[in-house]
Amino acid sequence: MNHVSEETHVLEVIKGLVKGGRLCVLSTIAGDRPYCSLMRYSCDDECAQIYLVTHRTTTKYQNLMVNPYVSLLMDTRDTVPLAEIQALSIEGCFVPIEDTPKQNDVRSRFIVQHPDLKEFTDHPDAELLCIEIHSFLLLNGLQDAHHIRIK
Repeated sequence: MNHVSEETHVLEVIKGLVKGGRLCVLSTIAGDRPYCSLMRYSCDDECAQIYLVTHRTTTKYQNLMVNPYVSLLMDTRDTVPLAEIQALSIEGCFVPIEDTPKQNDVRSRFIVQHPDLKEFTDHPDAELLCIEIHSFLLLNGLQDAHHIRIK
């Protein structure tokens, strides 16, 4: 398999992992202090953006206001045997969703995927977070690593 077709295949595997998941770990940082949060997410059709919801009073939100760069971790530990786990690290950047129709679309998409979070998502203090993806690092087991930078 040539490099371009291998990268295309890996990207499709990554998209399947992202679209098939519901939970991720969001890592933010402020100053020299990292902070991790277990989050539910949704994504756009191209897997170029990940959407999360938090309240403006949280540490993660305050960290994003200081430093918009994040890392996300997703994995398949709940769906495959231990020896076959895939782990996906995503580097990205928080960007506010300022367009009202897009906010409504993202909110609807999120609630469809996570109906039990409707009250949380509709709370007046809730903020929709958009993470623009810069790169993926897919690990199949311990040593089979694939890094893809998004242009």
